[in-house]
Amino acid sequence: MIPEGCKICERGGKLVLFVTGLCADTCYYCPLSEKRRNKDVIYANEREVFSDYDVIEEANLMDAEGTGITGGDPILKIERTIHYASLLKNEFHDHHIHLYTSGTLCTDEIFEKLENCIDEIRFHPQKDWSIIEKALKYDFDVGAEIPAIDKDYIEKFVKYLDDIGAKFLNLNELEYSDTNIEELRKRGFKFKEDSAVMGSEEIALEIVEKYRDLDLMIHYCSSSFKDSVQLRERLKRRAKNVKKSYEEIEDCLIVRGVIDCFENIDSVYDFILENVEISEEMMEKDYLQNKIYIHWFALSEIVELLKKRQIKAGIVKEHPTYERKRMEYIPLV
Repeated sequence: MIPEGCKICERGGKLVLFVTGLCADTCYYCPLSEKRRNKDVIYANEREVFSDYDVIEEANLMDAEGTGITGGDPILKIERTIHYASLLKNEFHDHHIHLYTSGTLCTDEIFEKLENCIDEIRFHPQKDWSIIEKALKYDFDVGAEIPAIDKDYIEKFVKYLDDIGAKFLNLNELEYSDTNIEELRKRGFKFKEDSAVMGSEEIALEIVEKYRDLDLMIHYCSSSFKDSVQLRERLKRRAKNVKKSYEEIEDCLIVRGVIDCFENIDSVYDFILENVEISEEMMEKDYLQNKIYIHWFALSEIVELLKKRQIKAGIVKEHPTYERKRMEYIPLV
Protein backbone atom coordinates (compact mmCIF):
# COMPACT_ATOMS: atom_id res chain seq x y z
CA MET A 1 0.00 0.00 0.00
CA ILE A 2 1.18 3.51 -0.82
CA PRO A 3 -0.48 6.93 -0.41
CA GLU A 4 -3.05 7.88 -3.04
CA GLY A 5 -0.94 10.82 -4.15
CA CYS A 6 2.00 8.50 -4.81
CA LYS A 7 -0.13 6.15 -6.91
CA ILE A 8 -1.06 9.02 -9.23
CA CYS A 9 2.51 10.30 -9.28
CA GLU A 10 3.83 6.86 -10.29
CA ARG A 11 1.78 6.97 -13.49
CA GLY A 12 2.89 10.51 -14.27
CA GLY A 13 -0.46 12.05 -13.39
CA LYS A 14 0.57 14.73 -10.90
CA LEU A 15 1.04 18.36 -11.83
CA VAL A 16 3.90 19.80 -9.77
CA LEU A 17 2.75 23.22 -8.56
CA PHE A 18 5.58 25.18 -6.97
CA VAL A 19 3.81 28.08 -5.27
CA THR A 20 6.80 29.86 -3.73
CA GLY A 21 10.51 29.41 -3.12
CA LEU A 22 10.23 31.15 0.23
CA CYS A 23 10.68 29.02 3.35
CA ALA A 24 10.95 29.66 7.09
CA ASP A 25 13.40 26.77 7.50
CA THR A 26 17.03 26.41 6.42
CA CYS A 27 17.61 22.73 5.63
CA TYR A 28 21.24 22.16 4.66
CA TYR A 29 20.19 19.49 2.16
CA CYS A 30 17.63 21.63 0.30
CA PRO A 31 18.18 20.86 -3.42
CA LEU A 32 16.29 23.86 -4.84
CA SER A 33 18.05 25.69 -7.65
CA GLU A 34 19.22 29.30 -7.37
CA LYS A 35 16.42 30.12 -9.79
CA ARG A 36 13.83 29.08 -7.20
CA ARG A 37 15.41 29.03 -3.74
CA ASN A 38 14.26 31.97 -1.59
CA LYS A 39 12.54 33.46 -4.64
CA ASP A 40 8.82 34.20 -4.56
CA VAL A 41 8.11 32.59 -7.92
CA ILE A 42 5.44 30.18 -9.15
CA TYR A 43 5.90 27.23 -11.51
CA ALA A 44 3.52 24.64 -12.90
CA ASN A 45 5.87 21.79 -13.77
CA GLU A 46 8.73 23.55 -15.63
CA ARG A 47 6.56 26.49 -16.71
CA GLU A 48 6.68 29.81 -14.88
CA VAL A 49 3.18 30.91 -13.90
CA PHE A 50 1.82 34.41 -14.44
CA SER A 51 -1.92 33.69 -14.46
CA ASP A 52 -4.56 31.12 -13.53
CA TYR A 53 -4.72 30.21 -17.21
CA ASP A 54 -1.09 29.03 -17.12
CA VAL A 55 -1.87 26.55 -14.33
CA ILE A 56 -5.05 25.18 -15.91
CA GLU A 57 -3.47 24.87 -19.35
CA GLU A 58 -0.46 23.02 -17.96
CA ALA A 59 -2.75 20.63 -16.08
CA ASN A 60 -4.76 19.99 -19.25
CA LEU A 61 -1.68 19.48 -21.42
CA MET A 62 -0.51 16.62 -19.21
CA ASP A 63 -3.98 15.19 -18.51
CA ALA A 64 -3.33 15.74 -14.81
CA GLU A 65 -5.21 13.54 -12.37
CA GLY A 66 -3.94 15.52 -9.42
CA THR A 67 -1.48 18.11 -8.15
CA GLY A 68 1.36 18.17 -5.65
CA ILE A 69 1.67 21.65 -4.12
CA THR A 70 5.23 22.34 -3.06
CA GLY A 71 7.88 24.99 -2.44
CA GLY A 72 9.67 26.39 -0.37
CA ASP A 73 6.84 26.16 2.07
CA PRO A 74 3.38 26.76 0.56
CA ILE A 75 2.09 27.80 4.00
CA LEU A 76 4.13 31.01 3.76
CA LYS A 77 1.81 31.98 0.91
CA ILE A 78 -1.33 30.38 2.30
CA GLU A 79 -3.86 32.54 0.42
CA ARG A 80 -2.09 31.82 -2.86
CA THR A 81 -1.99 28.13 -2.00
CA ILE A 82 -5.71 28.06 -1.17
CA HIS A 83 -6.46 29.97 -4.38
CA TYR A 84 -4.69 27.49 -6.65
CA ALA A 85 -5.93 24.42 -4.80
CA SER A 86 -9.52 25.70 -5.05
CA LEU A 87 -9.01 26.66 -8.70
CA LEU A 88 -7.89 23.13 -9.58
CA LYS A 89 -10.67 21.49 -7.55
CA ASN A 90 -13.31 23.65 -9.22
CA GLU A 91 -11.92 23.01 -12.68
CA PHE A 92 -11.34 19.26 -12.41
CA HIS A 93 -13.57 18.19 -9.48
CA ASP A 94 -12.07 14.77 -8.64
CA HIS A 95 -8.54 16.18 -8.86
CA HIS A 96 -6.40 14.77 -5.99
CA ILE A 97 -4.28 17.41 -4.24
CA HIS A 98 -1.46 16.79 -1.79
CA LEU A 99 0.57 19.50 -0.10
CA TYR A 100 4.08 19.60 1.36
CA THR A 101 4.98 21.68 4.41
CA SER A 102 7.46 21.68 7.26
CA GLY A 103 4.53 22.47 9.54
CA THR A 104 6.48 25.27 11.22
CA LEU A 105 3.83 27.88 10.40
CA CYS A 106 0.75 25.66 10.53
CA THR A 107 -2.16 26.53 12.82
CA ASP A 108 -5.72 25.31 13.32
CA GLU A 109 -6.93 28.25 11.24
CA ILE A 110 -4.70 27.17 8.35
CA PHE A 111 -5.78 23.54 8.62
CA GLU A 112 -9.43 24.64 8.49
CA LYS A 113 -8.75 26.50 5.24
CA LEU A 114 -6.84 23.58 3.73
CA GLU A 115 -9.52 21.08 4.71
CA ASN A 116 -11.81 22.37 1.98
CA CYS A 117 -9.35 22.04 -0.89
CA ILE A 118 -6.67 19.38 -0.28
CA ASP A 119 -6.82 15.61 0.10
CA GLU A 120 -3.46 14.88 1.67
CA ILE A 121 -0.81 16.73 3.69
CA ARG A 122 2.82 15.64 3.92
CA PHE A 123 4.88 17.03 6.79
CA HIS A 124 8.62 17.50 6.76
CA PRO A 125 9.04 18.68 10.37
CA GLN A 126 12.27 20.26 11.59
CA LYS A 127 11.85 20.16 15.37
CA ASP A 128 8.25 20.16 16.58
CA TRP A 129 6.46 16.95 15.60
CA SER A 130 3.29 17.77 17.56
CA ILE A 131 1.80 19.73 14.67
CA ILE A 132 1.30 16.43 12.83
CA GLU A 133 -0.97 15.10 15.58
CA LYS A 134 -2.96 18.34 15.55
CA ALA A 135 -3.64 17.85 11.84
CA LEU A 136 -5.23 14.44 12.38
CA LYS A 137 -8.60 15.86 13.35
CA TYR A 138 -9.07 17.43 9.92
CA ASP A 139 -10.59 15.86 6.83
CA PHE A 140 -7.45 15.06 4.83
CA ASP A 141 -4.93 12.22 4.94
CA VAL A 142 -1.99 13.00 7.21
CA GLY A 143 1.52 11.69 6.70
CA ALA A 144 5.13 12.73 6.45
CA GLU A 145 7.84 12.79 3.81
CA ILE A 146 11.53 13.12 4.66
CA PRO A 147 14.91 12.27 3.12
CA ALA A 148 16.54 9.07 4.36
CA ILE A 149 19.56 10.47 6.20
CA ASP A 150 19.69 9.61 9.91
CA LYS A 151 18.58 6.08 10.77
CA ASP A 152 18.15 6.74 14.52
CA TYR A 153 16.08 9.86 13.86
CA ILE A 154 13.88 8.04 11.37
CA GLU A 155 13.23 5.15 13.76
CA LYS A 156 12.06 7.54 16.48
CA PHE A 157 9.93 9.37 13.92
CA VAL A 158 8.38 6.11 12.69
CA LYS A 159 7.34 5.16 16.21
CA TYR A 160 5.87 8.61 16.82
CA LEU A 161 3.86 8.56 13.59
CA ASP A 162 2.56 5.07 14.28
CA ASP A 163 1.61 5.95 17.87
CA ILE A 164 -0.47 8.98 16.86
CA GLY A 165 -2.17 7.19 13.97
CA ALA A 166 -0.62 9.01 11.01
CA LYS A 167 -1.35 7.30 7.71
CA PHE A 168 2.04 7.12 6.00
CA LEU A 169 5.72 7.98 5.91
CA ASN A 170 7.48 8.50 2.58
CA LEU A 171 11.25 8.12 2.63
CA ASN A 172 13.09 9.80 -0.23
CA GLU A 173 16.58 8.97 -1.37
CA LEU A 174 18.70 12.00 -0.49
CA GLU A 175 19.75 13.86 -3.63
CA TYR A 176 22.53 16.32 -4.31
CA SER A 177 22.42 19.37 -6.56
CA ASP A 178 24.58 22.37 -7.42
CA THR A 179 23.12 24.24 -4.46
CA ASN A 180 23.50 21.66 -1.67
CA ILE A 181 26.54 19.60 -2.65
CA GLU A 182 29.03 21.66 -0.63
CA GLU A 183 26.93 21.46 2.55
CA LEU A 184 26.58 17.71 2.07
CA ARG A 185 30.30 17.32 1.41
CA LYS A 186 31.11 19.26 4.62
CA ARG A 187 29.10 16.68 6.56
CA GLY A 188 30.97 13.76 5.06
CA PHE A 189 28.43 12.53 2.53
CA LYS A 190 29.66 10.65 -0.54
CA PHE A 191 27.94 10.73 -3.90
CA LYS A 192 26.76 8.17 -6.42
CA GLU A 193 27.15 8.69 -10.17
CA ASP A 194 23.52 9.74 -10.53
CA SER A 195 22.08 12.51 -8.34
CA ALA A 196 21.81 10.38 -5.19
CA VAL A 197 23.83 10.36 -1.96
CA MET A 198 25.54 7.11 -0.99
CA GLY A 199 24.00 5.20 1.90
CA SER A 200 20.59 6.88 1.79
CA GLU A 201 18.90 4.04 -0.09
CA GLU A 202 20.27 1.42 2.30
CA ILE A 203 18.89 3.30 5.31
CA ALA A 204 15.46 3.63 3.68
CA LEU A 205 15.23 -0.03 2.68
CA GLU A 206 16.27 -1.17 6.15
CA ILE A 207 13.55 0.98 7.74
CA VAL A 208 10.90 -0.28 5.30
CA GLU A 209 11.79 -3.89 6.04
CA LYS A 210 12.09 -3.47 9.81
CA TYR A 211 8.72 -1.75 10.26
CA ARG A 212 6.68 -3.42 7.53
CA ASP A 213 4.14 -4.83 10.02
CA LEU A 214 3.10 -1.46 11.47
CA ASP A 215 -0.24 0.13 10.66
CA LEU A 216 1.82 3.08 9.39
CA MET A 217 2.48 2.76 5.64
CA ILE A 218 6.19 3.27 4.94
CA HIS A 219 7.09 3.88 1.31
CA TYR A 220 10.51 4.43 -0.27
CA CYS A 221 11.04 6.52 -3.40
CA SER A 222 14.47 6.36 -5.03
CA SER A 223 16.12 9.11 -7.03
CA SER A 224 16.28 6.87 -10.10
CA PHE A 225 12.56 6.05 -9.84
CA LYS A 226 11.67 9.75 -9.84
CA ASP A 227 13.67 10.31 -13.01
CA SER A 228 13.12 7.06 -14.91
CA VAL A 229 9.44 6.55 -14.07
CA GLN A 230 7.63 9.54 -12.55
CA LEU A 231 9.21 12.25 -14.70
CA ARG A 232 9.25 10.13 -17.86
CA GLU A 233 5.58 9.21 -17.51
CA ARG A 234 4.63 12.85 -16.93
CA LEU A 235 6.59 13.92 -20.00
CA LYS A 236 4.92 11.20 -22.10
CA ARG A 237 1.51 12.55 -21.14
CA ARG A 238 2.46 16.06 -22.21
CA ALA A 239 4.20 14.89 -25.38
CA LYS A 240 1.09 13.31 -26.87
CA ASN A 241 -0.91 16.49 -26.26
CA VAL A 242 1.61 19.04 -27.54
CA LYS A 243 3.02 17.08 -30.51
CA LYS A 244 2.50 18.88 -33.81
CA SER A 245 1.84 17.20 -37.15
CA TYR A 246 5.49 17.44 -38.21
CA GLU A 247 6.80 15.99 -34.93
CA GLU A 248 7.27 12.45 -33.65
CA ILE A 249 7.45 11.06 -30.12
CA GLU A 250 10.46 8.96 -29.15
CA ASP A 251 9.95 7.60 -25.63
CA CYS A 252 9.30 10.87 -23.77
CA LEU A 253 11.01 13.19 -26.25
CA ILE A 254 9.71 15.24 -29.16
CA VAL A 255 11.69 14.73 -32.38
CA ARG A 256 11.65 17.22 -35.25
CA GLY A 257 13.85 18.67 -37.95
CA VAL A 258 15.05 22.25 -37.64
CA ILE A 259 16.42 24.52 -40.36
CA ASP A 260 18.36 27.64 -39.34
CA CYS A 261 17.45 30.38 -41.77
CA PHE A 262 20.36 32.80 -41.91
CA GLU A 263 18.75 34.22 -45.03
CA ASN A 264 15.11 35.23 -45.53
CA ILE A 265 12.87 32.65 -43.82
CA ASP A 266 10.07 32.96 -46.41
CA SER A 267 12.56 32.47 -49.22
CA VAL A 268 13.86 29.23 -47.68
CA TYR A 269 10.32 28.02 -46.98
CA ASP A 270 9.20 28.66 -50.56
CA PHE A 271 12.38 27.05 -51.89
CA ILE A 272 11.55 23.83 -50.03
CA LEU A 273 7.95 23.78 -51.27
CA GLU A 274 9.08 24.35 -54.85
CA ASN A 275 11.64 21.55 -54.81
CA VAL A 276 10.07 18.89 -52.58
CA GLU A 277 6.66 17.26 -52.52
CA ILE A 278 5.70 18.08 -48.95
CA SER A 279 2.52 19.25 -47.25
CA GLU A 280 2.63 22.62 -45.51
CA GLU A 281 1.32 20.80 -42.43
CA MET A 282 4.73 19.14 -42.24
CA MET A 283 6.49 22.49 -41.77
CA GLU A 284 6.20 25.57 -39.59
CA LYS A 285 7.92 28.95 -39.70
CA ASP A 286 9.26 30.46 -36.48
CA TYR A 287 9.95 34.12 -37.23
CA LEU A 288 11.11 34.84 -33.67
CA GLN A 289 13.91 32.26 -33.81
CA ASN A 290 14.35 32.55 -37.59
CA LYS A 291 13.91 28.79 -37.99
CA ILE A 292 11.77 26.40 -39.97
CA TYR A 293 10.56 23.26 -38.24
CA ILE A 294 9.95 20.23 -40.41
CA HIS A 295 9.33 16.49 -40.08
CA TRP A 296 12.70 14.82 -39.49
CA PHE A 297 12.25 12.36 -42.37
CA ALA A 298 11.32 15.11 -44.81
CA LEU A 299 14.41 17.00 -43.71
CA SER A 300 16.62 13.99 -44.39
CA GLU A 301 15.24 13.94 -47.95
CA ILE A 302 16.32 17.52 -48.70
CA VAL A 303 19.80 17.54 -47.18
CA GLU A 304 21.55 17.90 -50.55
CA LEU A 305 19.29 20.78 -51.56
CA LEU A 306 20.08 22.63 -48.34
CA LYS A 307 23.81 22.02 -48.73
CA LYS A 308 23.74 23.85 -52.06
CA ARG A 309 22.41 26.94 -50.29
CA GLN A 310 24.74 26.43 -47.29
CA ILE A 311 21.80 26.22 -44.92
CA LYS A 312 22.39 24.68 -41.50
CA ALA A 313 19.90 21.97 -40.47
CA GLY A 314 19.59 19.02 -38.12
CA ILE A 315 17.33 16.80 -36.06
CA VAL A 316 16.52 17.86 -32.50
CA LYS A 317 15.20 15.81 -29.60
CA GLU A 318 13.55 17.87 -26.89
CA HIS A 319 11.64 17.47 -23.66
CA PRO A 320 7.96 18.26 -24.36
CA THR A 321 8.02 20.90 -21.62
CA TYR A 322 6.88 24.50 -21.97
CA GLU A 323 10.37 25.74 -22.87
CA ARG A 324 11.24 22.64 -24.96
CA LYS A 325 14.57 21.80 -23.30
CA ARG A 326 16.90 20.43 -25.99
CA MET A 327 18.35 17.03 -25.11
CA GLU A 328 20.12 16.13 -28.36
CA TYR A 329 21.02 17.70 -31.70
CA ILE A 330 22.03 15.65 -34.74
CA PRO A 331 23.50 17.88 -37.48
CA LEU A 332 22.61 16.90 -41.04
CA VAL A 333 23.95 19.92 -42.91
